[in-house]
Amino acid sequence: MATKRGLGKGLNALIPDEPLHKPKPVEEAISTPAVAEIEIEKIDTNPYQPRAMFDESALSELAESIKQLGVIQPITVRQVDKGHYQLISGERRLRAAKLAGLKTIPAFVRSTNDNNMLLEALVENIQREDLNPIEIAISFKRLIDELSLTQEQLSKTTGKGRSTIANYLRLLNLPPEIQAGLRADKITMAHAKVLASIPDKFTQIKVFYKILAGGLSVKKTEQLVQDILSEEKKEKKKKKQNLPDELRAWKESLKKSLNTKVDLKLTKEGKGKVVINFDNQEQLKQIMEKLKLSSEE
Repeated sequence: MATKRGLGKGLNALIPDEPLHKPKPVEEAISTPAVAEIEIEKIDTNPYQPRAMFDESALSELAESIKQLGVIQPITVRQVDKGHYQLISGERRLRAAKLAGLKTIPAFVRSTNDNNMLLEALVENIQREDLNPIEIAISFKRLIDELSLTQEQLSKTTGKGRSTIANYLRLLNLPPEIQAGLRADKITMAHAKVLASIPDKFTQIKVFYKILAGGLSVKKTEQLVQDILSEEKKEKKKKKQNLPDELRAWKESLKKSLNTKVDLKLTKEGKGKVVINFDNQEQLKQIMEKLKLSSEE
């Protein structure tokens, strides 16, 4: 029977003596897709890094892993000048390497401009699902605003569908407390999408706190929102129907005569106002002519 080698020798038996990424000189690493060993103190962080928060306990765990196994996945940097670098992606690994006491770190050395730095940092992170939904949304917004990208271009670059990008961008319209809840994993992206479908912020916040208080599932949240919106629709309809029959008939007659939308609002005290809509100045002129003829009669 063949002898099974490497078993019972602990973790060291599973780790090769040779490093996973044999470092090359920096000059060679720049011109080819090779890995260079870079001094950590010579690497500046990426000012375009989309990640805003780092979990300290997760960083400590990664640092312990790095102490045992080294940096498995190289970071990516660009050379700013000779012997000085700027991080493109991999800030979590860089931070953990510092915690682990490493003096150098394996890195892909690339040549890129500032615009591409933002793009590359975002794409690398979202493909590894390293960002929370709000951070992804902010990054999408920055790419659109700063690089003048369309949602279609962003979709092709990131591999995310246009509807997915649109859903992320809608998160930025949510009230701050809901965004904070999403960042802290108190609600899911699916919950946030349901909240974003609510027209007004007051109701969004009300539903948000109901989710937290009741631990509502996405399905129950959808039903709650549907019930609330249905009730609001009934209330609006009821208010519209509170007009006396005579005024309602007058409103419909005016609407037909002017050939445009007419709204009549009435208070409990009997005061009110008539709102006449028009699409352009020509239509307004026609409406004024009709009203003038009516007053002369």
